[in-house]
Amino acid sequence: MSVDTDLETDLDLDLGEGATDDADAGDLASVSLWEGDEGGLAHEQRHALVTLLKQRFISARTHPRDWKVLVEHERVLRGRLNDLFLDLQVDRAREVAWKRQATSETGSRFPTLLYDAAWSREETLVLVHLRDRLRAGHAGGETRVFVDRDDVVDHVESFRPAHATDEAGDEKRARNAVTSIVKAGLLIGAPGDDRFEISEAVEPLLPLELLQELLDALRRTNGTTPQEPAAEDDLFAPDPTDPSGRDEAGEQA
Repeated sequence: MSVDTDLETDLDLDLGEGATDDADAGDLASVSLWEGDEGGLAHEQRHALVTLLKQRFISARTHPRDWKVLVEHERVLRGRLNDLFLDLQVDRAREVAWKRQATSETGSRFPTLLYDAAWSREETLVLVHLRDRLRAGHAGGETRVFVDRDDVVDHVESFRPAHATDEAGDEKRARNAVTSIVKAGLLIGAPGDDRFEISEAVEPLLPLELLQELLDALRRTNGTTPQEPAAEDDLFAPDPTDPSGRDEAGEQA
């Protein structure tokens, strides 16, 4: 599966507080933030754009200010991302937005700021488990779904092949996978916490068809039969990029 990682530190700009949301993006004088600034976006629009570039995703839960700006100025921000050969994906029902690499109508590749890096086996197991727990929680009427670190680690370890003997190493990899998913923003909390909230972004970033593909791969690898996902009739957002990997900053931009 694919999600986006942060762009590097030269995009880590502190733009401060400035122009209002209703600033005219076409009036350069009204949106200029420094001498010689020829940008056409208001401050809040630029802030949201930088956040979209830096983060794998933004949501109303994790980035409320940027989410509000994105909803109000989606077309403008989409256009700026398109200028970088990136496509904006928005799931308004779950209030999540993310970017993916654009592909030409002929299927050729555009220049990209991103490159594919595959999730590890353990990270994939964590993501599948989180999606299952999130759906079960919502079906049970929970508006916010939480999970314990040990529960996630135990789930990953339940997929250990019969021939595996390095239990300590397997547990370490499982715990590292949890930490990686926390850093990705799909588990909400501090890396050292023992309990996390599952981000709503898990579902649109892990659509049903990709989930089934991952489960089938795990069956073939381990010779086990993971729990089948429940039938789903609702429409999921498309996979952000190539299902084989996650997008990362490719040119240290």
